[in-house]
Amino acid sequence: MAFDVFNGDADGLAALVQWRLAYPEANTLITGVKRDIALLKQVPLATEQVTVMDLSMAKNQAALDALLASGTQVFYADHHQSGAVPQSPLLHAHIHTSANTCTALIIDKLLHGQYREWALVGAYGDNLHRTANALAHQSQIAASQRDRLEQLGHYLNYNSYGASLDDLIMPPAILYRHLCGFDTPDAFMRAYPDIVTTLAEAYQSDRDKAKALAPETTGDGGKIYLLPDAAWARRISGMLGNQLANQAPDSAHAVLTPMPSGDWMVSIRAPLNRPSGAVQLAEQFATGGGRAAAAGINALPATALSAFTAAFMAHFSP
Repeated sequence: MAFDVFNGDADGLAALVQWRLAYPEANTLITGVKRDIALLKQVPLATEQVTVMDLSMAKNQAALDALLASGTQVFYADHHQSGAVPQSPLLHAHIHTSANTCTALIIDKLLHGQYREWALVGAYGDNLHRTANALAHQSQIAASQRDRLEQLGHYLNYNSYGASLDDLIMPPAILYRHLCGFDTPDAFMRAYPDIVTTLAEAYQSDRDKAKALAPETTGDGGKIYLLPDAAWARRISGMLGNQLANQAPDSAHAVLTPMPSGDWMVSIRAPLNRPSGAVQLAEQFATGGGRAAAAGINALPATALSAFTAAFMAHFSP
């Protein structure tokens, strides 16, 4: 038995779509909301083969070690902080943590650009607009097509945020089943215009609600937003962080969303013009992780809110 384990956001989806176009297999899928990253523990030991896309190795270290010890072959591609990469002939790891890459672009390089448009969808979804625009220009992709890829990346990424699958417009596993098999994003969008329209309308509606929000805290380090306890706020939280970062590229931003548990889900964006430090801040807290330019804390206790605010402002102050 074989499994495909992947992040449910645009980057994870686009990475796996490319890989399965190149190497078709109908494997069992394991995925979830964007912050559900400790997924490898769901794979049974002694599984024949596992493909992992866009999940922090550091957050899956124990499960990965157990799978390798049981004889499982593991292909692992990711751009988050990995911790120590196990030395095993069963592990084929492609880990690159540059602020200018994502898992879809890592797969794009491995496949020599065979499915470049899907790689761009993942890059745009991960807010790597400068990198994606440069690659689109290099690939002689027309501006109108580039805009469609960018929009789809935004919609897919937006769809991944929530406290549970109930918050999402469409579960990522079902969305992947619709995406897979299409050589290009345009082919998918022609085949399933209803899915694209549904995601686009929900995205715009949630963005309109977010326009009324004002920062809770503003300082030299950046701005912190506290969102209301609502499904729309949980859905838009990550894309709001990207939008704020694009609007003010010299500032850092944090978007905090209340969770049913009483904790806060935190999205952190380093300044686009200084894309580093986000993961170092996030890892100061128990459930934090991510990458240099964008990171998060899955469950920040309400009692730690003031500590986070102080740490954020100190961390990103010029």
